[in-house]
Amino acid sequence: MYAPERHQAILELAQSRGRVDVRDLAEQLQVTPETIRRDLTSLERRGLVRRAHGGAVPIERASLRHTVPERETVQAAEKTAIAYAALAEVPDSGSILIDAGTTTIRLAESLPRDRRLTVVTHSLPVAMALADRAEIELHFLGGMLRGDSLSAVGTWTHQMIGMVAVDVAFLSVNGITPERGLTTSNLAESAVKSAMIRAARRTVVLADHRKFGREEFSRIAPLAAVDTIITDERVNPELVAEVEAAGTDVIRATVLAESRTA
Repeated sequence: MYAPERHQAILELAQSRGRVDVRDLAEQLQVTPETIRRDLTSLERRGLVRRAHGGAVPIERASLRHTVPERETVQAAEKTAIAYAALAEVPDSGSILIDAGTTTIRLAESLPRDRRLTVVTHSLPVAMALADRAEIELHFLGGMLRGDSLSAVGTWTHQMIGMVAVDVAFLSVNGITPERGLTTSNLAESAVKSAMIRAARRTVVLADHRKFGREEFSRIAPLAAVDTIITDERVNPELVAEVEAAGTDVIRATVLAESRTA
C-alpha cells in the first residue's frame, strides 16, 4: 500500500471511529508503528488530524458549528445510557449544576420527579427541560448566549456561578487525556466549566467514548479536579486505565441493544 492510500485509510478510520491508535493501525495496515507515526505527522501538517496520546483524532471543523438538535442525534444511545447512569450521582435533595451539552440535556430530562432539587444551569435547553417542574427550584445563569451551544457565557455568567456552592456539578467536555486533562474547543465555554468545578463539592463529567484521548484548544482543568467520569462501554480500556491512574474514577454505562438500533 502506497503512502497516499494509507493516509486515506487512516483518515477514514479516524472519522468513523473518532480516534485511531498507532498500534492498531500498524497491525491493520501491516506496516511498522514508526511508519504510522510518520503518516500521522503528515496528516497533522495538512490539518486533517490532531495527534493525541498514542494516536490521533480527526479535526472536524464543521462539527463546531453544528446546532444542538444536530448533535443530539450523534451517539444518541450512548448519551442516553450515560445520562441514566449519572442519575446515581444526583443527591436525594440538595443542589446541582448542569452544564451545557447534549448528554446533560438528557440528564435534565431524566431527573426523578420525587426529589426536591435546586438546579443551576447556563444552558437554555436544560432550563427549558426543567421550567415546568414544580419540585425543582431552577436558577438560570445569564450572560451572552452562544448560538451553537445555546449556553450563556461571559462575565455575568462567571459572577453568578461565583455566588453559589452546590453539591454536584455535571459537566460535558470535548476532550479527555491524562496529559492535558479536560479540554473543550471554545475559550468562553472553558472558563464557565472551570468556574462550575470550583463551585461544586463534587464534579461528574459526562462524556462518550469519542472524547477519550482527544485534545481540544482550551483547557478546562486537570483530571485531578474531577471526581468521576461517566462514559459508555465502547471506551478504550487503555485510556480508561490511564485516567484512573491519575485518580479519577471512570464508570462505563451499558447501552441496551434495542437502544443501538432505535
